[in-house]
Amino acid sequence: MSGGNGYLSPSGQEIVFILTGLVILGAAVLCVTSRQLVHAALWLVVALGGLAVQYLLLTAEFVAWVQVLIYLGSVVVLLLFGLMLTRAPIGPSPDADSRNRPVALVVSLASAATLVTLVVDAFRTAWIDLETPHGTSDQIGDSLFRVWVLPFEALSVLLLAALVGAIVLSRRRGNGQGNGGS
Repeated sequence: MSGGNGYLSPSGQEIVFILTGLVILGAAVLCVTSRQLVHAALWLVVALGGLAVQYLLLTAEFVAWVQVLIYLGSVVVLLLFGLMLTRAPIGPSPDADSRNRPVALVVSLASAATLVTLVVDAFRTAWIDLETPHGTSDQIGDSLFRVWVLPFEALSVLLLAALVGAIVLSRRRGNGQGNGGS
């Protein structure tokens, strides 16, 4: 972040940024360690909402609203509909725990250490000037609809296919197993 204050006297914005980052980290950990699918989806909502706050703190309002509209408004709702349509268990699910937590912990810590090392090394001398906003809506829209339109459309088709698949699976279970519960 910017500042001129240095590392020993952070501004209020930097403190909020760090606190929001800690909330996001906690929500992400709870999302992947939760044994209840619905709770995991709700922790994902907290993590994605926190990312929108981070974008607002970095003066990227357009990206923050895209985060809220696309991820919180669409992806998470689609995920929750998928959970409901496939009749996923509401309470604790024994299938949600693969008993590989130590291996997952080692892999995640190694991945996080590698990512932090790469980002710190790449952006060691880069500072974001928060006084002047970077990237107007025109520039972002131009980049988005020229360069990234195909990946966004592919993602929307993938999400639609996932929803249709959830409906098909719920219909098969309902017809083939009598009561449809698992």
